[in-house]
Amino acid sequence: MTTRTAAPAFPFFRLLVITGAIFAAVTSEFLPTGLLPDMASELRVSESQIGLLVTIFAGTVVLTTVPLTALTSRYSRKWLMVLLLGVFAIANLLAAAAPNYEFLVFARILGGAAHGLFWAVTGPYASRLVPRHQLARAVSVTGAGGTAAFILGVPIGTALGHALGWRLAFAVMAGVVLLFLFLVVFLLPPVEHKVPLATGEIAVPLRRDRTLPAVVIVAISVTLLVVGQNTYYTYIVPWAIQVGGVDPDAVSGLLFAYGAAGAIGLVVAGLFGDRYPRFLVALLVAGVGLSVAALAVFGPGSTPAVIAGLVAWSICFGGLPSLFQTRMLHAASLRMRDTASAWLTIAFNLAIGLGALVGGFLLDGFGIAVLPYAEVVFIAVALAFVLSTDRRRIAAHATHTLDIPTRP
Repeated sequence: MTTRTAAPAFPFFRLLVITGAIFAAVTSEFLPTGLLPDMASELRVSESQIGLLVTIFAGTVVLTTVPLTALTSRYSRKWLMVLLLGVFAIANLLAAAAPNYEFLVFARILGGAAHGLFWAVTGPYASRLVPRHQLARAVSVTGAGGTAAFILGVPIGTALGHALGWRLAFAVMAGVVLLFLFLVVFLLPPVEHKVPLATGEIAVPLRRDRTLPAVVIVAISVTLLVVGQNTYYTYIVPWAIQVGGVDPDAVSGLLFAYGAAGAIGLVVAGLFGDRYPRFLVALLVAGVGLSVAALAVFGPGSTPAVIAGLVAWSICFGGLPSLFQTRMLHAASLRMRDTASAWLTIAFNLAIGLGALVGGFLLDGFGIAVLPYAEVVFIAVALAFVLSTDRRRIAAHATHTLDIPTRP
C-alpha cells in the first residue's frame, strides 16, 4: 500500500514579505518624479536635473548589477536581501539630508547600486520557495509590489512631500524600508542557492552553460518590448493633454486608472501564466500593440477614447513583466538563475533609458503625435522576435533537468 505526500501549501505570506520589500524598493526609485518641482526649487537646480536623478539611478543599475551579482554569489540570499534593504534605507536618509544637488546624486548612485543586485536576488529567492509549476503565480504575487508602488507608493509619497516637504517623504520612505527589512529578518527562511555538482561533473564557466541562448533570447525580447513601451509612455502626460485633449487637472486620475488597470493584467498573469505561458505572452504583447494603435487612431481629441485605450494598454502590459521574469527563471539552469535575473534587470533598465531617449528624439524631430505609432513598430518587432525564437528558447532551456526546489 502506497501513501501520497500532500503537496506543500503555496507560501503566500512569505511571498507577500518579498512583495512589500519590492514595493519599498520601487517607490524609492521613482519618488523623485513626483517631487520634482519641490526638490528643484529648494536645491536651486532645473527640473530636468532632478529628472536626471531617475536616469542616474537606472544607469547605475545597468553598470553595477552583473559585477555585484558575481561578487556576492557565495553569500546567503536572505541576508544579502537584508543588507540591500539597509542600503536602501541609508540612501533615502542621505537624500533626505542632502545639503546640495551633488550629494543627492551620490545618494541616488548608492541606491541604484543596491537596486540592481536586489532584483537579481529577489526573483530567484521567490523561485526557491515554490516548485516550477507555480513560478508564474509566485512571481505575480511578488511583482505586485512594483505595481503597488506606482498605484499607491509614489502618489502617497508625492502627497506627503507636497504637504510636509520632500525631505520628510524620503525619511518616511526610509522607515518603510526598515519595516520590511525586519520582516525579512524574522519571517523569511534561508534558501539554498548554490547548486552542487553531481558525481564526476566538472564545473564549466557560465558562458558555456547550455541554457545561455534561452537567457539571451528572453533578455532581447524584454529589451525590444520595454524600449517600445517607454518610447511612448515616458511622454504620455503631454500626449494626453496636447493630442488627447485631456484636462490637465484630470491627468493624475488618468494615471491612477492606468496603474490600477495594470494590476488586472498582473492578476491575469498569475491565474493563467503557468497553464498557458506561450499563448498568454503572445496574446498580451499583441494586445499592447493593438491598444496603442487604437490610441493613435481614435485618441486625438477624444478623452473617452484615451481612457479606454490607456486602460486596455495597461491591462495587456501589466502582466508582461512578471511573465517574462517567470520565463527567465524557467529558461535559466539552477546555477545561472541569479545571473539571468541580473541580466533581466539590466534589460529592463537599459530599455527604459533607451525608450525615453528614442521618444525624445522623435518628439523633437516629428512631433508628439508620432510616438504611439513608433511604439506600435517596436511592439510588432518584439512580437515577431518572440514568436520566431520560441522553439530555440524552449530547446535551450529543455537541456537542463527540471527542478523542484526543496522548501525550508
